[in-house]
Amino acid sequence: MQHVATEPRGEELSLAERAYRAIRDRLVMLEIRPGAPINEDQLAQSLDVGRTPVREALKRLQYERLITTFPRRGTFATEVNITDLAHISEVRQELEPLAAAQAARRATATDRANLAAVRRELESVDARQRDADALMRLDLQVHRAIYAATHNPYLEDTLVRHDNLATRIWCLFVERMAGMAGHVEEHGPLIEAIVAGDPDQAARLARHHVEGFERAIREAI
Repeated sequence: MQHVATEPRGEELSLAERAYRAIRDRLVMLEIRPGAPINEDQLAQSLDVGRTPVREALKRLQYERLITTFPRRGTFATEVNITDLAHISEVRQELEPLAAAQAARRATATDRANLAAVRRELESVDARQRDADALMRLDLQVHRAIYAATHNPYLEDTLVRHDNLATRIWCLFVERMAGMAGHVEEHGPLIEAIVAGDPDQAARLARHHVEGFERAIREAI
């Protein structure tokens, strides 16, 4: 299981955050398949936490449209619906450029160091371009680092949720998509613009990236 940072505000909150992040990423990467039932006991056991942190995590995940509960039937991973792509892209095309520009303006020295480290990760994409799982995890890592650098928790929260939903669509069609490595490599110049403190260039590159993602998905359908 991937290490996940926790907030130092009490053991129960930390466990709930840990459970949330782990379950969220299993849903995003389709390790929990769309439509699959959600079993609290199995999740608690696999994460080595109690049922309470899992239950708290599931409440958040339902709000984020990653799981859904049906009366008398139970809780399930939400289906991935390609018709959602246009709605998700509509939001991301407006907010991704804003986030990139704000990250370029507000990134701290620590943020820039983190982004530079992710940039170095991108340099190894060619060597593992056939590993779709690794590429998508790297894509998530890049986006989350940029969102964090905006220092706007509301913007970050909104974009993380929409990027998660977009990644589920990507995972569903990944076997039909060519040039995945190239799509992920596009983040290199974007990160460079943010680290250089160029908000206009960062915004342009972010918009181009989102538009290219939607186009690639539609071509794969």
